[in-house]
Amino acid sequence: MKKIKFKSIFISNCLLLLLLLLLLLLLLLQSPISTAKSAIEDQQVHIKASDFPNEFLFGASTSAYQIEGAVVEDGKSVSNWDIFCRTDGRIADGTNGDVADDHYHRYMEDIEIMHSLGLTAYRFSISWSRILPRGRFGGVNEAAIIFYNSIIDNLLLRGIEPFVTIFHHEYPQELEDRFGGWLSPLMQEEFVHLAETCFKYFADRVKYWITINEPNLFSEMGYERATYPPARCSPPFGNCATGNSDSEPLTVVHNMLLGHAKAAKLYRDQFKSKVDGLMSIAVCAFMYTPLTDNMYDKEAAKRALAFNVAWTLDPLVYGDYPQEMKNYHGSELPSFSSEEKELLKDSIDFIGINHYGVLYAKDCVHSSCLCNDSSCTQGSDRPIRGFVYTTGERNGIPIGERTGMSRFFVVPSGMEDIVDYVKERYDNKTMFVTENGYSSPSDEDDIYEHDVKRIQYHRSYLAYLAQAIRKGADVRGYFIWSLMDNFEWSSGYAIKFGLYHIDRLTLNRIPKLSANWYRDFLGNSSIVVDADSSIALTYENKDLSRVQSQ
Repeated sequence: MKKIKFKSIFISNCLLLLLLLLLLLLLLLQSPISTAKSAIEDQQVHIKASDFPNEFLFGASTSAYQIEGAVVEDGKSVSNWDIFCRTDGRIADGTNGDVADDHYHRYMEDIEIMHSLGLTAYRFSISWSRILPRGRFGGVNEAAIIFYNSIIDNLLLRGIEPFVTIFHHEYPQELEDRFGGWLSPLMQEEFVHLAETCFKYFADRVKYWITINEPNLFSEMGYERATYPPARCSPPFGNCATGNSDSEPLTVVHNMLLGHAKAAKLYRDQFKSKVDGLMSIAVCAFMYTPLTDNMYDKEAAKRALAFNVAWTLDPLVYGDYPQEMKNYHGSELPSFSSEEKELLKDSIDFIGINHYGVLYAKDCVHSSCLCNDSSCTQGSDRPIRGFVYTTGERNGIPIGERTGMSRFFVVPSGMEDIVDYVKERYDNKTMFVTENGYSSPSDEDDIYEHDVKRIQYHRSYLAYLAQAIRKGADVRGYFIWSLMDNFEWSSGYAIKFGLYHIDRLTLNRIPKLSANWYRDFLGNSSIVVDADSSIALTYENKDLSRVQSQ
């Protein structure tokens, strides 16, 4: 009798265990994405260059004003940033880009650094005020042609593909003084002249072109919040002598998009055949997630993406502004003629994504919005912001680990999410991640040689990018911002994104641990980082002492 009872209990327990296993399997099948994400978020996840397609490009990015220096050498004119930096209070640490990283004189050293890392691509920009010091009102600066030719030739000699950005926030101040810069349609023709000059001298060797870097961010910072030149704004965004924060950003982006489209047509008609090159634009692409689960916040998150990412990309793919913007904007949203729509449509060959983080989105149509934390911005209840309040905090808790930038939080899954958004909205058009980087908080400045968090950041973001590619996203390259610490616009030199530290007294380039990691990652070996310690580091098949001694 006891044997029968024991056997019955045993069978019951087995059935119960089987049911539990089936339930667990069902849960796993219903949530494959969350399971994959939790695995990636494990600090010990391994990612290698070989996890990406064979022809995938790995690089680093910079921009001219942020690294070149040589402010008035060899014919360069005064730029918009040269003027802006000399106004008290504009730059957090009171510095400027007069010397920056002295790349103008040390570019060969920097190219050797890239080569030693094993980069297969390098994204840099042309200084408008260096190559065309007076725009169409003057001639081409031959010294600048020699400089950029040498950069391109030496990159190619070392097997590094140049990605050239034509406009990255900097232009001759004379164009601002004469007709108001990007607020005027005349700037479209100035930009086409700049692009044509670049194509004429460099298109026989440069295959990848980015016409304009982040039109959405440049217009916001320069014409809405006044933290970039020409520092125009209006309440509630700020108190400036001139400007209209509700309409001027729309005008600026409109002129930029048409300038891009005209330059793209010129390139395709006259220069593309030289190396069968590709044309693009780079967009600042935050990912947004609802602040709450209510339907209004869910719609607000979608609207935030449209008012930021699609604002730039929809016209260049489909020929017109997103419907979401038309629904909320009145006559202040400029319109395109039928001819302009045709010119804009399909004027990019790939999409450049500059991704730094994820923000919460809250609807301001059906509820009031007050900015009450360091990661939000004023004006969320205005059409220019899509009536969306964005923040990195919910109930005082940050969405991810904080960095040196108040609105940049570490949320690695955002990389896959933003790639998926672009993939779905633009029919999986080819993408490059043209910027992604980690800015050290101020309390990490003194331990740059052990920048473990930067390594963790790139490893986890790359893991999510690899996952997006495995699911079918056509992403063909990844660029770390930045090769080296540099002049970070209105933050000056206080914010550091670089793989290399720049000694501000000697300008020596000092590799951080992340530089060694990137080199070994590209060689299919990687540092395993202990998340709880900046010292406890080991190598896979590597001798750590070799790295520490370099």
